[in-house]
Amino acid sequence: MATIVDDAASVEFHAFFERHHAELARLAHLLTGEADAADDLAADALLALWHRWDRVRASGQPVAYARGVVANLARARIRSAVRERRRVALFWAQREEKTENPDVAGVVDVRGALRRLPFRKRACVVLRHAFDLSEKDTALALGVSVGTVKSQTSKGMAELQRLLGTQDAPRKVHTAMARTGTAGGRDR
Repeated sequence: MATIVDDAASVEFHAFFERHHAELARLAHLLTGEADAADDLAADALLALWHRWDRVRASGQPVAYARGVVANLARARIRSAVRERRRVALFWAQREEKTENPDVAGVVDVRGALRRLPFRKRACVVLRHAFDLSEKDTALALGVSVGTVKSQTSKGMAELQRLLGTQDAPRKVHTAMARTGTAGGRDR
């Protein structure tokens, strides 16, 4: 008898999923402004609903409940992104001096390449090479493990070398950031 109830709940949830996944993804997109994250947030919300499906369907308002879960997940994602940006911004704000006659073309190339990196790789590369932070200090600033810093920095530098077409990407990153006064490290 338990399998009949479980099968009925499964069929009911599957129908709910099919009817409301796109709507929940659209809600997530509108709340976060991130099209790439919208499907993930909707899927996470639906997974949370599935784990509580008996209570959700008994509430009589499963769609409202689902929207609330998406809103909470979106809020958590936004708060996490804000905290991560603040950690990085603390380091960018520490240097006020500027260097005369910066290599504008080099700075533009490096900044363009850095913008193409995912945020965590970019943060690791900038903190390690532009700010001369240790792996431990970078891990502390970003709230990640030292192993993550090593991995993300290595992958980020490999991608920068590919994008810049040079094996000297660490020096270029450091020099470009130092010349515009945006790095906390020393000029070389």
